[in-house]
Amino acid sequence: MLNKRGVTKDLQKAYYINLKLEPAEGEFLRSQYEDIVPGYYSNKQHWNSVKPDGAVPDELLKDLLDKSYHLVLDSFPKKQRREILGLSCCGTDCSECNFFEKPCPGCNAAGGKVFHMPEGEVCRIYACAVKKNKYFDCAGCGQLPCNIWKETRDPSMSQEEFEENIKMRVENLRY
Repeated sequence: MLNKRGVTKDLQKAYYINLKLEPAEGEFLRSQYEDIVPGYYSNKQHWNSVKPDGAVPDELLKDLLDKSYHLVLDSFPKKQRREILGLSCCGTDCSECNFFEKPCPGCNAAGGKVFHMPEGEVCRIYACAVKKNKYFDCAGCGQLPCNIWKETRDPSMSQEEFEENIKMRVENLRY
């Protein structure tokens, strides 16, 4: 149904994005922007509803989206957080691999028997962390990164690339 200006009534309705923020920051932003209000149908202390096509600057909205994402992600236990992020036991993001899904379902789904291992063999990192030490991943190990990590190297990487890869995977696991 069209109104007098030829706009459908559905388009006239305001829509909001709910974002989780630290309570003090949410309260401050609500006092600064009329398009940021206590979260609709949500805990009003932690959640805020933002009208995205209003007076809130795009850069601020992007920053708030990032903060909200991390606050929500951080609320999950580490194991579940890494599952959500798709990280293997060694901190590799399987979704970034060219072989993910075809032919490899990822370290966690394959039980460590990933595409680059000889038929039927389990990756040494997975065998140590998951099978032997009963960790979900290497984050709980005090020797991270250990000699097994340093010996399990993609031969297509230079030494410099491999060292940078190890740093990135350690960061992923500590998040």
